[in-house]
Amino acid sequence: MQMRRRVVEIRGLNLKPGSRAEFHRLYMERSLPLLRKWGFDVVSFGPSPHDDTSYYVIRAYKDLAERQASEDAFYGSDDWRKGPRETLLSLIENYADVVLELDEATIAALRREP
Repeated sequence: MQMRRRVVEIRGLNLKPGSRAEFHRLYMERSLPLLRKWGFDVVSFGPSPHDDTSYYVIRAYKDLAERQASEDAFYGSDDWRKGPRETLLSLIENYADVVLELDEATIAALRREP
């Protein structure tokens, strides 16, 4: 029996020095509620333990098409553009995404509830 696999995006962000605590607060208070409102499956997120400027966000999708449609709709929305967008982006130096296919058991092991 083959386990169902989903697309998982791991976004690694490099934040401006000294901004990680503020980024985390804003992510928890403003971005995360919006992502959940828009139906994103946020698996895990938080400060990366290897340095003082890294942060990660892990999100799961049914497939690549859902990922693209969800992100296009959200990042083009007034909720994002007139909401926390400018404040959060001002704290980010750069970011990179890695996209994997993982089974549900692996996603469950990565899951962290705030």
